[in-house]
Amino acid sequence: MAGTDQLAIVELGVADAPVGLALSTEAHWNQNEADWRFFLTHGPVVGVRDHHGDLIATAALLPYSSGNAWISMVLVTAAWRRRGLATRLIDQCLATAEYRGLTPWLDATPAGAAVYGPLGFKPTIPLLRLRLEGASPRKRSPPLSSSANLNELVLRDRSIMGFGRSTLLEELSGRAGSKLVSHDDAMALVRDGRKNRHIGPLFASNSGSALALVDHIIGPDTGPWLIDAVGTRQEFLEGLTGSGWTIERPFQRMRFGSATALPNELSKQLPFAVVGPEYG
Repeated sequence: MAGTDQLAIVELGVADAPVGLALSTEAHWNQNEADWRFFLTHGPVVGVRDHHGDLIATAALLPYSSGNAWISMVLVTAAWRRRGLATRLIDQCLATAEYRGLTPWLDATPAGAAVYGPLGFKPTIPLLRLRLEGASPRKRSPPLSSSANLNELVLRDRSIMGFGRSTLLEELSGRAGSKLVSHDDAMALVRDGRKNRHIGPLFASNSGSALALVDHIIGPDTGPWLIDAVGTRQEFLEGLTGSGWTIERPFQRMRFGSATALPNELSKQLPFAVVGPEYG
């Protein structure tokens, strides 16, 4: 079995989007090539190539404002797993974040959380990914605004996250197939993934408004849809599962460093759904 110590960590460029997509597709993730191009443009994204020059592992560090960043796209092709490549790449992301004065965040699977905890990551909020496919949507409510205000979405996102992500939200909302939708005080971004449509972030003042907006979004289209819901929004989760959504997997949002109070915890205005574990 070939060792990995001799394989260098390299920074990847936009031309690597197709091979990055091949890795996330192998893992059955929902990212498309546009997602990869965004990471590779705004990164850095680091990777490891095998002795033949094929990309076998990746990790991304996506800087946001106010000294924050997101670690994601930690991928290793099946034949090279459990040889320390992911740990090396995460260590590289942490070193880069420290050098740039950034506090890293990530959304971890339960297995990942057990690894990231000893590295210095502390849990913040739980997330649940839900899927809707071939199920009947809930009863529709009054007419829906087909377009919402991007500036308002950016402001609401900043007030909850505690830092700005305007570049990300502008990019995602501007893609073909994407749309911003609103109903009453609820607002959400809808976008295409590789195989599934994705709803999030989703902001609302209460579960009823959030559920009504989801119903409007899916309309007669029963899937496949994904939504990454905040795990403490129990009424919202019960409304989704009661209308045909199924829980696919949990994630744990984590922040590197001391367990200080987070802006979204203090405000008690958590979103009902997030952009996605790759973006935060």
